[in-house]
Amino acid sequence: MTGGEADMRGLSGRMAIVTGGASGIGEGIALRLAEAGAHVAILDADEANAQRVEQAIADAGGTAHAEAADICDYDVVVRAVDRAEAALGPAYALVNCAGGGAIVPFLETDAAQRRKTVAVNLEGAANVTHAVLKGMAQRGEGRVIMISSEGARIGSSGQAVYCAAKAGMIALAKTLAREFARDGITFNSVAPGLTDTPMMAAAMAGDEEEAGRALLGKIARSIPLGRVGRPDDVAGIVAFLASDEAAYITGQVISVSGGASMIG
Repeated sequence: MTGGEADMRGLSGRMAIVTGGASGIGEGIALRLAEAGAHVAILDADEANAQRVEQAIADAGGTAHAEAADICDYDVVVRAVDRAEAALGPAYALVNCAGGGAIVPFLETDAAQRRKTVAVNLEGAANVTHAVLKGMAQRGEGRVIMISSEGARIGSSGQAVYCAAKAGMIALAKTLAREFARDGITFNSVAPGLTDTPMMAAAMAGDEEEAGRALLGKIARSIPLGRVGRPDDVAGIVAFLASDEAAYITGQVISVSGGASMIG
């Protein structure tokens, strides 16, 4: 599954872990990294869809391994990472993409919902990063990419805690970029704007995916490029940041929003 336009220098034969790789943006990233020749480990609570993505990569001639894992449970994460590395080799790249949250006005949230949102978006990313980072530091190389959100940079109504957790991912990456620079590990964040995924469509309309897609279509008119994002729009920049092409880029946040926000 390598060759031609899919190649990114330094990815072929290396192992990449993608959390949340069973659907949406994470699935797009897993497929793109496999196209570039990476051996992809898919960590997701949705075991059936993780295995589906694994099979899709294998069918296209790539190498993948699916692991069912609740990233909010550190011990589960450690075991999943150990099995993934046993199957595919040591992790060179980690893409923290798992996350999500309902669109609810802040005063209508409850404590349990807020804790869950922080856990799956921020604590989960910290857990997986912690589990892979020691090995990366010992080997003296690695790429860690946080899939944050444009809402972390500019806010998004009805997503206060989600945006706060996603902003925490950016702060985590920036801090670790400083701590591990001399260990040859880079940390960067990607901030997608509205992206057409099943989870986003359902969240937009209270679990009614079809109605949510109609709403996404209306919002598209306000975006300078005239459409909402697609998973492939995010996958390309992630492959770049994981490759040797981005060896001198660390601690950065890259917006993928079709121009919906333009921040220097």
